[in-house]
Amino acid sequence: MAGKYNMKRASVSQVRYHFSEVERLLEQGEEIEITKRGRVIAHLVPVTPAPPKTWPDFLARLWKIYGNKVLEVSNAELLAWERDRY
Repeated sequence: MAGKYNMKRASVSQVRYHFSEVERLLEQGEEIEITKRGRVIAHLVPVTPAPPKTWPDFLARLWKIYGNKVLEVSNAELLAWERDRY
């Protein structure tokens, strides 16, 4: 896959039979032009990775809302009460 300008080029058959090389180039951040019979038909562009998903700190929220407060009713009693309501 000889490069022309800064972008690599690969024919459809090269992509089909040497995809591991194309994949390696994409992982390195290379953009690749896909050609068919000498004409460019597509551009393969590496995906920018999404930032890692961070979860809210639920325990900190509970402490902020309730502090050291102890509930007078147990979870089992609350669940039984909810089930009887509906």
